[in-house]
Amino acid sequence: MSTPDSTPQHPTAIETGRRGLMLILSSPSGAGKTTLTRMLLQDKSIDLTLSVSATTRPRRSSEVDGIHYHFISQPDFERMRVAGEFLEYARVHDNFYGTPRSLAERVLAQGRDMLFDIDYQGTLQVRQKAPDDVVTIFILPPSMRELRARLERRAEDPADVIDKRLENARNEIQRWTTYDYVIVNDDLQRSYQHVLAILHAERLRKGRAQKAITEFVKGLLDE
Repeated sequence: MSTPDSTPQHPTAIETGRRGLMLILSSPSGAGKTTLTRMLLQDKSIDLTLSVSATTRPRRSSEVDGIHYHFISQPDFERMRVAGEFLEYARVHDNFYGTPRSLAERVLAQGRDMLFDIDYQGTLQVRQKAPDDVVTIFILPPSMRELRARLERRAEDPADVIDKRLENARNEIQRWTTYDYVIVNDDLQRSYQHVLAILHAERLRKGRAQKAITEFVKGLLDE
């Protein structure tokens, strides 16, 4: 396993012959999901591809199509939705967001892994459509008091908005049972190492590399 303080290891023949996976991180606001996502993407030895959503929201001047979002028209989004071309989608503030299935399939078919930063509703949709390709992790705060403190330290929202975020957090936290793994983020570096351990173990899961393992075992027995 590669860690920030270790030398990256070369993948084995079995690892390079596997199908990729979709790693989903979810958490209530302030629990650390966004920070952990950034840490994973900064470590190039892990080779994770961030899922880029399609959206009907107008592009801002600072945004690049295909990097921040895939900007499409509402009629095109609706056509794709009806055709079942999204792994997950949602409506947020009169705009639509969704994960194109074709883009994810292209990455997974190359044996590479895709990272998702989505909520529990999106996670359920992806699991329903691609159950064998999904690994889900829910990030919990160490306490509601600490979660409030983190939101207040951001100094981004007024008190009433923070109260609303905490109310939403209580609802989201109850969804932990639908995830494969749960991490209590009381220490960021330790939580990051837990995520890396999960990713490494899931990359070695037999079902993701059945063909490569079969060929490797055949070679062993032919010696």
